[in-house]
Amino acid sequence: MNKTIGILAHVDAGKTTFSEQLLYHTKSIKQRGRVDHQNAFLDSHNIEKQRGITVFADQAVFHYLNSTYYLIDTPGHVDFSPEMERAIQVMDYAIIIISAVEGIEGHTETVYRLLRKHRIPVFFFINKIDRSGANVDSVIHDIKENLTSDVMDVTNSFHFGHFSNDLVEWLAERDEELLDAYINNIISEEFLLSKTQWMIQNGVIFPLFSGSALQDIGIKSFLDNFHFLTKTNDDSNHDEPFAGRVYKIRHEESGTRLSFIKAIKGKLAVRDELTYLNENGIEKHEKITQIRVYNGNQFQTVNEVFAGQLFAVTGLTDASIGCGLGTLKEKEQFELIPTLKSKVVFAPSVNPKEVLKYFKVLEAEDPSLSVKWDEYQQEIHLHVMGKIQLEVLEQIIPERFHLNVQFAKPEILYKETIEKEVVGYGHFEPLRHYAEVHLKIEPGERNSGISFVSECHTDDLSYGLQNLIKQHIYEREHHGLLTGSALTDVKITLLTGRDHNKHTHGGDFREATFRAIRQGLEKANNILLEPYYKFKITVSIEQMGRVLSDIQAAHGQFDTPLTAGDKALITGMAPVATFMEYSAKLAALTQGKGSIWMELAGYFRCHNEQEIIAKINYNKNADPDYTSSSVFCAKGQSFSVKWDEAEKMMHCLK
Repeated sequence: MNKTIGILAHVDAGKTTFSEQLLYHTKSIKQRGRVDHQNAFLDSHNIEKQRGITVFADQAVFHYLNSTYYLIDTPGHVDFSPEMERAIQVMDYAIIIISAVEGIEGHTETVYRLLRKHRIPVFFFINKIDRSGANVDSVIHDIKENLTSDVMDVTNSFHFGHFSNDLVEWLAERDEELLDAYINNIISEEFLLSKTQWMIQNGVIFPLFSGSALQDIGIKSFLDNFHFLTKTNDDSNHDEPFAGRVYKIRHEESGTRLSFIKAIKGKLAVRDELTYLNENGIEKHEKITQIRVYNGNQFQTVNEVFAGQLFAVTGLTDASIGCGLGTLKEKEQFELIPTLKSKVVFAPSVNPKEVLKYFKVLEAEDPSLSVKWDEYQQEIHLHVMGKIQLEVLEQIIPERFHLNVQFAKPEILYKETIEKEVVGYGHFEPLRHYAEVHLKIEPGERNSGISFVSECHTDDLSYGLQNLIKQHIYEREHHGLLTGSALTDVKITLLTGRDHNKHTHGGDFREATFRAIRQGLEKANNILLEPYYKFKITVSIEQMGRVLSDIQAAHGQFDTPLTAGDKALITGMAPVATFMEYSAKLAALTQGKGSIWMELAGYFRCHNEQEIIAKINYNKNADPDYTSSSVFCAKGQSFSVKWDEAEKMMHCLK
C-alpha cells in the first residue's frame, strides 16, 4: 500500500525535525539531522541550510511494515505558502505540527483550512512538550475553539489497534452504526478499526498525538499508530488507463525539465505516450523518456510506476503544475496568490530577453510568480508573497543562472472592474483579414474573476469560432483603463460576431475580441480594487480599544468584538497595503501575548483610489498591448477608427 503524507506547520514548530525522526525510525537515514545544524536530510538546498527554514517541498520515501510512504516536508513560512499548497493536492494524509509552547499561530489556521478545502485527512501532533511553558491541554482547547471540535487526544488511548474505553465512547458518539454496535455490546476491534479509519479518511474525526521531535518523545508511538489508523484506495486495476497529476516542476543544471507526478490510476511505463492540455488549452501528446523515484535529492530510475506512487518524468515539455494527465483532464486551481509585485533590476549590459528566459524557467517551477514583460517600460515584473521570497530569489538566481539581480521595493498588486453593464464592439479588417465581435460586459460577483457565456447564434458564428473567442478571453490578463491592472469580476457575454469565408485568418478574432473588451471599458465606469486581509486578533480587554483604533486608522472594518474572561476576540477586514506589517506592531503592543491570524479575503474597492491612480500614472493610450480602436477597410485601404466612433460602423448592427 502506498501512502503520501505531508508535514505542515507554522514556521519553527519543528516540522523538519519531526520528519527527520520518522525517516530515522524507519531506517531511511542513519542519523537524525537538525535544521540548526544544517544537516537535515530534506533541507538539502544551500539556501535552506543558511536560513534555517524550509523553502522547497521536497520528498522522501520510506518503508514501514506493509506500506511504502512518500513523505513531503512543506515550507512553513507564509512567503512560500504557494509551494505548500501545490504539495497539498497530492497528499493522502496531512500531519499538522503545533508547538506546545506557541500553540496555534497565524499560518496554522491557513494550513488547516486549505487541507479541509482539498479534503485531506488531518492528524495533529503537538510538539515541544519538553519545553518550558508547554501546555498541551491549552493547545487542545485552542484547536477545538479555532479549528475543529472533533479532535481527540489519542496519545495514550490507542496502541497497535487497541482502543481505550473512553476513545470507543467518543468514536461511537460520531457514527450511528458504531453507536448501535456499542450499545448492543457487539463491537469488535476489527470493525472499530475499520470505522475509525473511515472517519479519519472522510474528515469526521481528527486524531491528535503529542511528544517532542527533538528529544524523540512519542515519535515511534505516533508512527505505529498512524500506520494502523490510515489506509488508501490505490489498489486499483493496474490495467486501467493511466491518470495522474503534475504537482511540481524542476529543471536540472543541464536544462532537463522534470515533471513530478502523483499516479492516481493505472500504471505508467517508460516510452508510454501521455496526453494533457497545456496552459493554452492545446492538447499535447508526448512520450515519457525516463521515470525517476526521488528520495531527498537522490533518485533511482525505474521502468514503470503504479497508482499511489510519487515520481518524476522527463519527456513532458509543456505540462504545468496542477494539470491532469491521461484520463484526468481537470486542472487543479490554487487559492494562495501573491498580493505584491516587484520589478527585476539588473545591469544595463545584460540582455533583458535573456533575463526574461531565466525568470520564465522559475515561473514554470512557481506559477504564482506570474512573470510579465512590460514592453512599454522594457521591464520585467513578477508577483511575490513577501520580502523573504525576494531575498531567496536574489540568492537562487546567481546560483542557477550566474546572473546578479536585485528587486525594487514590492508594491501592492491592484485589479480593476466595472460598475455597470456595457457592450463593447471590436472590428479588425486590414486588407485580406476580417473579424467582428460584440461583447456584453457586466459586473460579476466580487472575487469571481472573469466568466464567459455565449448568446451568439450559430447562424452568425460557428461553435468553433465562439470557442475561439472564449479562448482569447481567457488566454491573457486584460488591462483596465485606470492603472493598467488586471481586469476582474466581470461576466462577458458573446452577443454576436461575423467572419468572412475567404479573409478571416487565425489571429483576426483575437484582435477583434481584445478591441471589443477595451472599447467596452472606455464606455464603462471603471473602479480600482485592492487586496484585503480578513483577520482574527486576540488581545487582553485592556488593549482592545487601542487595536480597534489601529484598525480604523488602517481603513479597516471590524465586527462587534467578543469577550471571554479577560480576552477580546476581534475579527474584520483591512487593506493589505495598510495592514501587512501589523503583526509586528501587535507583538510590540502586547509584549508577544496577543495573537493575530491574517489571510487574503480577496479584492475590494480601493480605499485611496485617486491617490493610487495618480501615483501609477497609467497612460491608456500608450499601452502597446491594447487599443480600443477598430480597423476597417474601404476601397482597398484599411483605416483605424477611434472607440467612440467605431460603434456606428459595425457591420453586425447594419
